[in-house]
Amino acid sequence: MSAVLSPTALSVPTTQEIAGEKKMLLAFWVTGFLALMVGIAIGVLQSTNYAGIDLYPYLQPFLKSYYQGLTLHGVLNAFVFTFFTISGWLMYLPARELKLKPMMGLAWFTYGLMLLGTLMAAYAMFDNSSSVLYTFYPPLEGSPWFYLGITLVVVASLLPLAVVLEMRARWKKAHPGEPTPLVTFMSATTLLMWLLAALGAAMEAVFLLDPWSLGLTHTIDPLLARTLFWWTGHPIVYYWLMPGYITIYAMLPRQAGGKLVSDPLTRLAFLLLLVFSVPVGTHHQYTDPGIAPVIKGVVTALTLSVAIPSLITAFTVALSLEYAGRRRGGKGLMGWWTALPWKDASVAAQVLALVSFIFGGAGGIVNASWQLDNVVHNTLWIPAHFHLTVGTMTTLVFMGVSFWLLPHLTGRRLYSPKLALASVWLWFIGMMTWGLGGHWAGMDGVPRRSWVSGLPHDQYMRLYGAVHPALILVGIGGVIAMLGAVAFYIVFFGTLFGRKDAKAMVAIPFAEVIAGPQGSIIVRIADRLGFWTLVTLIITLAVYIPVLWPMITHPIHAPGFVLW
Repeated sequence: MSAVLSPTALSVPTTQEIAGEKKMLLAFWVTGFLALMVGIAIGVLQSTNYAGIDLYPYLQPFLKSYYQGLTLHGVLNAFVFTFFTISGWLMYLPARELKLKPMMGLAWFTYGLMLLGTLMAAYAMFDNSSSVLYTFYPPLEGSPWFYLGITLVVVASLLPLAVVLEMRARWKKAHPGEPTPLVTFMSATTLLMWLLAALGAAMEAVFLLDPWSLGLTHTIDPLLARTLFWWTGHPIVYYWLMPGYITIYAMLPRQAGGKLVSDPLTRLAFLLLLVFSVPVGTHHQYTDPGIAPVIKGVVTALTLSVAIPSLITAFTVALSLEYAGRRRGGKGLMGWWTALPWKDASVAAQVLALVSFIFGGAGGIVNASWQLDNVVHNTLWIPAHFHLTVGTMTTLVFMGVSFWLLPHLTGRRLYSPKLALASVWLWFIGMMTWGLGGHWAGMDGVPRRSWVSGLPHDQYMRLYGAVHPALILVGIGGVIAMLGAVAFYIVFFGTLFGRKDAKAMVAIPFAEVIAGPQGSIIVRIADRLGFWTLVTLIITLAVYIPVLWPMITHPIHAPGFVLW
């Protein structure tokens, strides 16, 4: 899978230059996981809240309310952690696959801009001036520091695209007629999808939120802002997932002792994710007024179509893992499953993440269905769904990647492999328990984003007593996951500050493929990334122009509210 270059065609980076690239990724990776650490610490408070245990009064004046904590939890985990780790990851992997030096100046500028935006937004959240949650729906009004900070973070997240496309262009010039190497293709496709997806949040920030928070405008249109947010808010889920898919497809098969069964099917899955994922954000607005029913019906069909690349992924990855398990001696119908290297914390994390995604994806089909969504909309079902997708699939995959990536970047041996494995299982069990309780409580109508533990005990039991066992599971799951996080960060920092060991610097486990790209019509068609990006933009505009035009021509003028 790793590209092979002729030294006369392109200059290969020196050892010193590769060391600089490693420092770049390490900066992104550590910063992202520091944000996750704070977000997880606050997250356990959200879990105990639903179990009826209010810990916020004990944290005064550091955290003043449940809603301040929930804002920090959402922004640090969903935006800061993911944007930092993904940005560094998607610049580093193509550079190593193509054996090219990336534009390091732009890479470090990306890091600096993202860090500046994070510090601005964090200031506004920690001083309790912007407890507007991670969706920052107006007319709830936060500080300009918050909105401008988030704007910088989003802008910075788009810059890695230029780094990857520049390397791809250099490689293609030296290799005319050859398909883009697989990892570079997946990285570029992910970032092109994110470019189109981020347009919604960018328009919301630049034209609505930023001028409003600065006092340049005095009212805001909540429905227009909400619609632009969800233009980005759903495809961002695939921006979180697709970088994890890169390691699931391109590295996990080798780590498990096998090969990736099909390069063309992998490219097809990523191409379909590019085309299908962006135009579907309106399905988060099934209950909103001002959007025509016919549009909601079209979006339902488009949203359900995202299941196609997910099923391709399930087939391709499962077959690759079965091949690995049988090479390791697995016999019988499911012997390959037990033959996988379960004692390898990195492999276990990624395979368990895939297991969690089966349930998360099934719940997503409910959310995507117009009629079924009405049953679970704005209930605890929704956070349970994305704690199984982002909270487990994305986070657990990146935890697993850390177990080989930190030694690769630092030359330090993994600290306590047994504790690393324990952290994986604790996180998985905790999140699955959380997901079970949350889905159960959501079907009984328990609302999301509610400070239920702040109610007097008799009122809490009168409202939620019938579903209290489910809410207890949410609390227990959060505590178990927290224990897993503690174990993980002991391993993380133990590795980061451990002793140097030349034997610890493992190579990136790029997998070999059984069915390669040679002669595949799918590969030739998929490699036209500019064409498919244009197709996706046209489909997105065809969906959103009929949605946005009535809002633009009949605006709502709402004053801002500060309710905390």
